[in-house]
Amino acid sequence: MKTNEVLISGRHLTKVFGYGKHKTTAVDDVSFEFHKGEIISIVGESGSGKTTLAKMIMGLLKESSGSISYMGKPRQLKRHADRKKYWKHIQAIFQDPFSSFNQFYKVEKLLLDCIRLQGLKLSKEEQLQKMKEACSFVNLKYEELHNKYPFELSGGQMQRLMIARIFMLHPQLLIADEPTSMVDACSRSTILDMLLKLRDENEMTIIFITHDVGLAYYVSDTLYIMERGKVVESGPAEDVIIHPQHPYTRQLISDVPKVHEAWDLS
Repeated sequence: MKTNEVLISGRHLTKVFGYGKHKTTAVDDVSFEFHKGEIISIVGESGSGKTTLAKMIMGLLKESSGSISYMGKPRQLKRHADRKKYWKHIQAIFQDPFSSFNQFYKVEKLLLDCIRLQGLKLSKEEQLQKMKEACSFVNLKYEELHNKYPFELSGGQMQRLMIARIFMLHPQLLIADEPTSMVDACSRSTILDMLLKLRDENEMTIIFITHDVGLAYYVSDTLYIMERGKVVESGPAEDVIIHPQHPYTRQLISDVPKVHEAWDLS
């Protein structure tokens, strides 16, 4: 559950691509505080800047200006050793699970790499047990998958395998970028439940990157609404959905009939 301890924060983050006439400000003066155990959704349409912001938090894109602090200290990512240490605690699940795995590695190696990333010294029996536990957590059978390549698995199996990796790595922060967009409604619910269970067991902070207001409301403690690179509204999920203050937030909600009708936001 959400605590009062700030895990990661950003101050006046800006990301600019290009120069001169071709300059685009993808993220424009964004600040935030995400707490340990908190579930946050960053919501906006395509081009709103939400994925760029996520990549900055992840350390995959360098901010043009502003700063990010982790565990109360300015984040250091200049050296490879610094980035490796940071990525032990910060992990991501992306929209396309097939792009997240080396297609030439079998499932067994993909899971073994998680153990090596943690620097754990385990016997072969202990490694096998850890991999079986991770697969069992996401309702997969290790014995049926360990010798297969990613391209031999379905989209749903791949998404579950990604969550199995998170189960093994125990990160402090998980960034989930449209993690259910490629699976059916039944699998979507199952995947969300798995992620929420991980949060409850590990006090993990989760950031959902999504255009889906209904999903955001269902899973989140806090919402950040982004439009054209700016955060136009933020606050507790219930407050933002039931009492939206910004016209863009109202528009997003009106595009989701069930949310709109349930809370009479017309």
